[in-house]
Parts: sequence; C-alpha cells; structure tokens
Amino acid sequence: MRTREEQLTPFHISWLPLSIVDCSQFLGICALPGCNFKDLKFKELQNQGVQDVFVFCTRGELNKYRVPSLLEVYQQHGFTVHHMPFPDGDVPELEQCCQILKELQVSLENNRRTVIHCYGGLGRSALIAACLLLQFSLTMTANKAIEILREHRGGGAIQTVKQYNFLHEFREKYTAYRESREVSTERSVSR
Repeated sequence: MRTREEQLTPFHISWLPLSIVDCSQFLGICALPGCNFKDLKFKELQNQGVQDVFVFCTRGELNKYRVPSLLEVYQQHGFTVHHMPFPDGDVPELEQCCQILKELQVSLENNRRTVIHCYGGLGRSALIAACLLLQFSLTMTANKAIEILREHRGGGAIQTVKQYNFLHEFREKYTAYRESREVSTERSVSR
C-alpha cells in the first residue's frame, strides 16, 4: 500500500514485483506526468533506470491534459515509447490487448526496465498489469490479480465493471484467440 506521502506526491512509480509469477523483472505503474511535467520527472524515470514507456492515453487525452507532445518528449529523453491507446474506463480490443502483452513481454524478457501508464495509473494500466499476471501464471486468478494491483496502486485499481468483467473473461478469451491464430497460421503454411 502506498504511504500518505507517496499518495500526495504528484508523480510516483509503483514497482510491481513479477516474481509472484516467476519472472525476475518488475513492472512500473504510474499516472500521467501532468501538464506541470518538467525535466525533473524525466530525470526520476531515468534515475530509476526506465527504458521503455507504455502509454495507454489517447492523443485526445494528451491534448486535454495539456501534454500534447509527451510522446515526443519521452523519445527526446531516450525512452522507447509504445503508444497503445484505448479510451479511459474502457478495455482494449482483445487483439490490441494481446499486442500490448506481447510487446510488454519482449521488453521484460530483454531486461528492459518498463513503466506503463494511463491517466491515473489505476484503470487501464492496472487492467493490463493484471492481464500480464494472468498470462504469466496459470495459477493466478483474476481476483488475486485485482487484489495484488490494489495492494500496489490502491483501492481504485481496476475501476469499471467492464474492466472487471474483461479481466475475469481474459484467460478464456486469450486462449481462444491464441488457438485461432495458430489455426490460421497452420492453414496459410499448408497452402
């Protein structure tokens, strides 16, 4: 659970230990650096060794929150940016979720210090982190993943009924998606 001081700090990264799913890496989760972002926040990311940043905010949100050039600024500071937006309070399409998880897994397997964020670091980011936990561990349950994310990000993690339901249906849909991709690959190879 975050301390009161951490909750009041405008920019804080929660480091989720992936050792709970037999991965030696940590996944950083944070909120959008707001319109008052300065080099200080980028220095903080650099000081913590961050290399890859996954951003789930839409371009419209970046404009709304007065950080329209955030993605470019990240790149100027040397971060690899993965912009994979989907609307606030919503869930990604399954194919997009699988693409996000694939890129996250590549970053983690290459020992790249990785941070994910949406606007508040609670809804979309917590959802993707929970999906990653389910992907990495067959024994992880959706409820346990939610519990872990709420321990690290607070009680607001996984914010909407749609996100809750997506997470509870994720493993079954993910398995069906992967099987359908394997079948279509086998068909194209056999032709």
